Amino acid sequence: MAKTLSNIAEELSNSRENIHLIYAFNATGKTRLSVAFKDFANDNDINGFYYNAFSEDLFVWDNTNVKLTISECYLNRIHWQITEEKLKEKLSPYNPKYDFSLKYYDDYARGISSVSFFIKNDPSLTPIKISRGEEKIFIWCFFLAIFDSSTDDFESQYIFIDDPISSIDEHNLFTTVFSIYELIEKYYETRKIIITTHHLALATVLSTWLTQGEKKDKFKKKHSIKLLECNNGDYQLLNPKNEVLLYHLRILQIISEAVVNNSLEMYHFALLRQLLENISSFLGSGQFSYVLHVLGFTNAEQTAYADIINSRTHKNIYTPQQNAVLSNDDKELITKIFNKLKDSFQFII
Repeated sequence: MAKTLSNIAEELSNSRENIHLIYAFNATGKTRLSVAFKDFANDNDINGFYYNAFSEDLFVWDNTNVKLTISECYLNRIHWQITEEKLKEKLSPYNPKYDFSLKYYDDYARGISSVSFFIKNDPSLTPIKISRGEEKIFIWCFFLAIFDSSTDDFESQYIFIDDPISSIDEHNLFTTVFSIYELIEKYYETRKIIITTHHLALATVLSTWLTQGEKKDKFKKKHSIKLLECNNGDYQLLNPKNEVLLYHLRILQIISEAVVNNSLEMYHFALLRQLLENISSFLGSGQFSYVLHVLGFTNAEQTAYADIINSRTHKNIYTPQQNAVLSNDDKELITKIFNKLKDSFQFII
């Protein structure tokens, strides 16, 4: 029986799992699925928040007055809960190079009308236009603040996220995945959370954390990982083999380039850990430190290196203060483990 996006939306809404991670190629229908889900939810009196391309369209530049205007929508009535401090907290892991101020309507209940941006520490407060990439990150963080907001008469029953940032570099990838993972941890027991993306890296990292991460047991039987496909208008949600979305070769390429160019940064520890966890899973172990054993490191080295990797990949490293260039010792450790991986497993990259 052929399925429409409305059928898929109903299937997701009625599923027993509260966490859905869906990977699909561009133009498959991810954004249309988010709209179909919204329509289904509205028809069934299900309240929630969603983020997709239409969410980004609410933000439009007023080039004459150099400010980012926000079109009014149903979310305006909870804007009063979004403070500059909350937004700065969400933006902090991305290390923004600007300051900003929020402009509310005279009728405070109508919410926020625009945002002005300034160069940090510029006493003149001359408004500037931020880059397209910075704008996308700001809008994503604006919605993160919305996701964290609720009122007695607007309790969210779901969060639907469609490609949070369409074009992101590797550091911002992990920052974004952490922000989604934190949402999942906070709300997965009380809200249905649906994430769709065409970004294989984002899907792979998040699926690995849900299925093989330290907290995998609490997500067991509460998540699904699917592939959205369309064949002549017939939509299907398919199961990837063993819920695995392979990304290890791309990780190897990224680390290799950084080693060769001496451009290793803190997020490369996260990439290295992701790689070790993928290999560990393939070898049948639940601990990435097992790979260090297979690579021939001594027991003392295994313990020390695992401790360093754990400390460098804690979520608190994703702050502006910690995004500095790595020490020589850290660079040498990543290089040592990476070279051992290449020599032992003969990856073709």
